[in-house]
Amino acid sequence: MLKKNKKILMLLKPLKNFYVLVLTAFIIWMTIFDTNSWMIHSELNKDIKTLNSKIKFYSTEIRKDRKEINSLTTDDGIEKYAREHYKMKKDNEVIYLIEDQDSLNFSNNE
Repeated sequence: MLKKNKKILMLLKPLKNFYVLVLTAFIIWMTIFDTNSWMIHSELNKDIKTLNSKIKFYSTEIRKDRKEINSLTTDDGIEKYAREHYKMKKDNEVIYLIEDQDSLNFSNNE
């Protein structure tokens, strides 16, 4: 009986140290009771995915804009842009705009 008590005391001796107690309590707390760390981790993964999709979107937009800027460096590019976006024309030209029936706005009263 005395030998069993000595063995138990020898096993519990490191647990008498304050730092060991604090460390074991901290490890137990972090592994079992701290559920916020798992939730924060999943939210961060969602944020990373959304940010990566935004990076892809904006990088394609930047490529499109660079192409358009490069086309606007020439006189032909500027003329084409003005004709397409601002419906501009030369003095001796007549422009006919043909619209599809789907693009016309009809009021409900007609």
